[in-house]
Amino acid sequence: MPEEPTRRSVGVKNVTVGRNVVIYEPANLYDCELCDGVFIGPFVEIQSRTCIGRNTRVQSHAFICESVVIGENCFIGHGVMFANDMFREGKPNPDRESWGKIVIGDNVSIGSGATILAVSICDGAVIGVGSVVTKSLTEKGVYAGNPARLLRRL
Repeated sequence: MPEEPTRRSVGVKNVTVGRNVVIYEPANLYDCELCDGVFIGPFVEIQSRTCIGRNTRVQSHAFICESVVIGENCFIGHGVMFANDMFREGKPNPDRESWGKIVIGDNVSIGSGATILAVSICDGAVIGVGSVVTKSLTEKGVYAGNPARLLRRL
């Protein structure tokens, strides 16, 4: 007889929320902070020690890993992935404290399907659909490609 799997439910657990926050379920959010006016679409996962700034919108199927800070008035498109464990030794690193930090400034728009690695992105940047951000972006502009590069200044 086959063994029954361990089942764990998704949900919203230990989340600090501001005023006028909207979360569409199903969603898996835990040990994070959502500031005033945040919108979270369905099928989103936001992990611990993450803060989503005021009036930011996170669209469906996004994955926001641990220890990410996203500024105010940002747009995170459908299926955007954040990753801060860079598998430097060819496997997952169990030491969370050694993972890279991801900081997204205010008024940043990230297009659907983009991947954001352990970097920072300055205020007002626009990241194109499907782009892979592998280096910190310090100049306000439109970035696209794999790896993402500056297309034009804003």
